[in-house]
Amino acid sequence: MKPIIKERLLPMSLTAIIILTDQIIKAIIVKVQPFHPALIKDVFNNDFLWIYHVRNKAIAFSMGENLPEFLKPIVFIVFPLLVLGFLMWYFFKSDEFTTLQRWAAAGIIGGGIGNLIDRIFRPDGVVDFISVNIYGLFGMQRWPTFNIADASVVVCCIILLITLFISTKKINEKKQEPEVKQIEEKDDIKAEIINEQES
Repeated sequence: MKPIIKERLLPMSLTAIIILTDQIIKAIIVKVQPFHPALIKDVFNNDFLWIYHVRNKAIAFSMGENLPEFLKPIVFIVFPLLVLGFLMWYFFKSDEFTTLQRWAAAGIIGGGIGNLIDRIFRPDGVVDFISVNIYGLFGMQRWPTFNIADASVVVCCIILLITLFISTKKINEKKQEPEVKQIEEKDDIKAEIINEQES
């Protein structure tokens, strides 16, 4: 396998792992507790982490829940499909991604597909099951319930944004290096001329 093909295909293994893990755990949640909302387990028996089965018919943090019904398939299915399609196209066509950025993009794709499967095939909505107590932070007692796919998208988006920022900063610094060098060379020439005149 050519290195460039391997570089693009290998991160897709993360995409597959996220989709499989997300869907398997969701299937287990629905099997163990088909009714929702319902508390399945207080993991540490201290109210910090719950396995809590809820359904979300909107997107993150239930945004868009009150949209007209005819708009929901467009906003929750068609638009994410277009975004994921573009990201996958750019993923395979672009040479600008670093290795870490490629893995981060693969994680975003996996998480996006994981939730899209739910939106298309689960009439009751996306299965969410991780509930964390944040003790009043941001004015909330508990963080909005999420799933593996959500976590993958958020974490990988953060990694991608940080690495893009660092890459952009390095590119700008490299562009400035010749300018700085030219200024330094001009200063050296001026200094030499002054020294010659003084002598």
